[in-house]
Amino acid sequence: MAPATMAPKEPKHLDLHGNEFELPTFTMKEIHDAIPPHCFKPSVLRSMAYVVRDYFYLSTLIYLAVTYIPLLPNVYLRFAAWVAYTTVQGFVFTGIWILAHECGHGGFSKHKKLNYTMGLIMHSFLLVPFHSWRISHSQHHKATGNIDKDTAFVPHTRESWVKTNCGKNAKTNMIEFAELAEDSPIVALWHDIVHQLFGWPGYLLCNLTGQKYQGQKGLKIMHFYFGEDSVFFKKSELPLIMLSDLGVAIMIAGLVVAGQIFGSWNVIVLWGVPWLWVNNWIVAITFLQHTDASMPHYDNKTWTFARGATATIDRDLGFIDTHLFHDIIGTHVCHHLVSTIPFYHAGEASIHIKKVMGQHYKADTKTGFWTAFWRNQRACKFVEETAGAEGSGVYMYRNLFNRAGETQPQKLAVEGRKDEVKEGKSSMTAAMASSRNLDARRRLSQSAQLRANLPLLADG
Repeated sequence: MAPATMAPKEPKHLDLHGNEFELPTFTMKEIHDAIPPHCFKPSVLRSMAYVVRDYFYLSTLIYLAVTYIPLLPNVYLRFAAWVAYTTVQGFVFTGIWILAHECGHGGFSKHKKLNYTMGLIMHSFLLVPFHSWRISHSQHHKATGNIDKDTAFVPHTRESWVKTNCGKNAKTNMIEFAELAEDSPIVALWHDIVHQLFGWPGYLLCNLTGQKYQGQKGLKIMHFYFGEDSVFFKKSELPLIMLSDLGVAIMIAGLVVAGQIFGSWNVIVLWGVPWLWVNNWIVAITFLQHTDASMPHYDNKTWTFARGATATIDRDLGFIDTHLFHDIIGTHVCHHLVSTIPFYHAGEASIHIKKVMGQHYKADTKTGFWTAFWRNQRACKFVEETAGAEGSGVYMYRNLFNRAGETQPQKLAVEGRKDEVKEGKSSMTAAMASSRNLDARRRLSQSAQLRANLPLLADG
């Protein structure tokens, strides 16, 4: 009797914390069938009511600020009141951005012209080219989690992360000691502040965190560009891009006129600072929706729409999210599965899709929002396949920090051999001597620099 043939073992995929990840097997039909039919139906009256409500909040805050803050008896109280105003107004501005986002997905109403009109008005108010964003954002939804085709928060591969942070000549199997590879907290904080304030305009202007598009640069990767060689838009879409640019231009002109009438400082405080808060919230929300130690990414051969749509995670920001941010943080998994569901039905729909998704539904409602942001910014640096699962097309987050309790990246050099230490020192010396690696040198912690007798890189 011939011996039984052993079935090959399925490769294990481990997330950053060592937990095993299994590929989702449910279908989109199962998701759609589980959602009550009324959840798919937007109400024009209800959607418009939210627009009126948010602009009422905006107007009331401006009235209260200009009427009562100047009456406060000393500069410290006035400063605290302006901080409070800009923070709360930033919440309201972000809510308006999210309502325009609903228009872009068709969740605002069943009427395309109404969706486009309201989306253009609300996004232009925030200097967002509505149709440009709508089209590229649609591409993101069609390819979420696909490292070859996704258009937003595309993670680094190990090679691109190493070369971006350690220089173009760095080798991907080099490992820096933890105190060298990891930014000091103050440097990480400064990087986060800059990224939060200017990351969103950077995405619109320079395609920051998007696909590389074979190294295309300049106008071709700008969301405001309406040339036929744009990487984002088809020729038939270019008139809509020009219309979006016109909307933004009219808003800029309005701000200039307002500055001449009411004073530039008043415009900066009443509109400009809340606008910076919008930049912060949009980047933070989107980052945390798609970045977590448990989140997978896929290459094109392994990716499916259902797998990509569930490579997202729900989080919790309490009243700010449920009331002012229209629940965009707590129902994002549902939004990626069926983006046309109005936000006011997404909570109910989420309850039903969880039953279909089972363990594949991801949520982290215990970790504070900004705590999760800080942890993931510092830990989730690039994606690669798990050792033993090469060729599977399933990529999980990794870093080179060599921390205990984290899944280690593949094929790191072994430290301790004299020839490797010598070559590692030479490699770092060359890197330190290069002006192109000035930023990398600045990131070295003081304690690490004092340890001149330690090898900085080991080449395997």
